[in-house]
Amino acid sequence: MKLIFNFLRLALLAVVFAGCARAVPQIPSPPPPVHPEPAVIGLKLIKLDDVSRIEFADDLDFALLDTAIERSLNYYENAGSAKAYLINGRLVDAAKLKETLIAFNEVIRQPSALGDLKRRIAADFDVYGASLPGYSQHQGNALITGYYEPLLEGSFTSTHRYRYPLYSVPPDLEVRPSSQGASEIGRVENGEFVPYYRRADIDIHGVLRGQGLELIWVDDPMELFSLHIQGSGKIRLEDGTLLTVTYAHNNGWPFRSVTSHMLDSGRISGSEASYANFKRVMRQKSDRELFEILSHNDRYIFFRFTDGEPIGSLGEPVTPGRSIATDPDYFPEGALAFIRTRKPVFGEEGKIMRRTPFSRFVLSQDKGAAIKGPGRVDLFCGFGEEARATAGTLKERGYLYLLIKK
Repeated sequence: MKLIFNFLRLALLAVVFAGCARAVPQIPSPPPPVHPEPAVIGLKLIKLDDVSRIEFADDLDFALLDTAIERSLNYYENAGSAKAYLINGRLVDAAKLKETLIAFNEVIRQPSALGDLKRRIAADFDVYGASLPGYSQHQGNALITGYYEPLLEGSFTSTHRYRYPLYSVPPDLEVRPSSQGASEIGRVENGEFVPYYRRADIDIHGVLRGQGLELIWVDDPMELFSLHIQGSGKIRLEDGTLLTVTYAHNNGWPFRSVTSHMLDSGRISGSEASYANFKRVMRQKSDRELFEILSHNDRYIFFRFTDGEPIGSLGEPVTPGRSIATDPDYFPEGALAFIRTRKPVFGEEGKIMRRTPFSRFVLSQDKGAAIKGPGRVDLFCGFGEEARATAGTLKERGYLYLLIKK
């Protein structure tokens, strides 16, 4: 009897432990990515015969192109993995954009293919063209400008020389969804959500002064304004240390061109409309008058320190000569593009001797408040005097194409 009892007890324990084993939850396989409503991109597919007439020449070596491609791939594997776009009736998701970059990288790594690049692109890739209202085809389909990484002189201590601050993001700045689906930037005042302070409130009336938000002080208000326009730059301390600052947030107000405003109001002439001449004119004014003029642009940028290279809107570093800023409502973020336009050639004393045609493959890795609409391109020219001169004088009609693997 005891033997039978022990046998039954062992059998019962086996059933209990078997039940416990079956109760261990299984880790489910990750679900496939769910894409939100795809963004509708206004690009048109170019006919194969027309693609075969495009000269896909590149004026740079491919080392930096490889770097830029890796940064877009990293974006598609992380923050951009759920992106999807409707392009000329075709749904293109992040996986397809990633496949495009991998396939293109394989092509340019084969020296034998470079001489036949036009045929390979026509055979393996769909090519889409941007359009810019008012431009005929022979004039180009894009307006191409440049931006750069400015250099400023600065100090962690406010002095008579270093008295113009860069601000970090204020704690009272809030981002809330709007009734139109987009987000709104503002602050709470007397229990009501209101727009955030304008440039004049900050620079002239000093509403943020003395709150411990100053990252660093610089010595030139016009170079600081350039930093606000460019979005990132370097600051050199008196001991030679170079620090990099980059965009952290904005005050929610739209960008307005101060140069165009002064030109339209007759305060500068057409010969003074270049940014270099505009800065020269502005430096002759008092701080009060200067800040009043600059306050035509209500938009204000808040900064943060970063290590190494400037960061674009994808959260990835931008690559000199290979990264472009486009409008994400019209051009896929991170995507492979090809541009054709002209660039300045400088002689002694930085004077433009001539403009020469160039073309190259680029990656859409940034955006800007002034870069709006189809066919608007801002080429990142890099850091240094040549980059500053190129970006400040680059405003050309040209061509913009998007490449997608067939």
